[in-house]
Amino acid sequence: MLKRMLFAAAVTGLVAGATIPVHTTPAEAAPSGCFKAAKAKFPTDYKARHVYRKECKAHFKAYRAAQRASKKAAG
Repeated sequence: MLKRMLFAAAVTGLVAGATIPVHTTPAEAAPSGCFKAAKAKFPTDYKARHVYRKECKAHFKAYRAAQRASKKAAG
């Protein structure tokens, strides 16, 4: 009985560990970081932050699309 309980706990731990997402690059871990960058660049001006964040997201989306296209073309 104790062996089965320990075995079940070990299997549960392995399954839980396998389902946790692992981000291999900083770009995958933090999708764009535009909000934090805008907040750092314009701490008091909301309108400037909003415009900066929209531009940043547009650049990030273009970058991500280019990365996906290059990965698709490579393999």
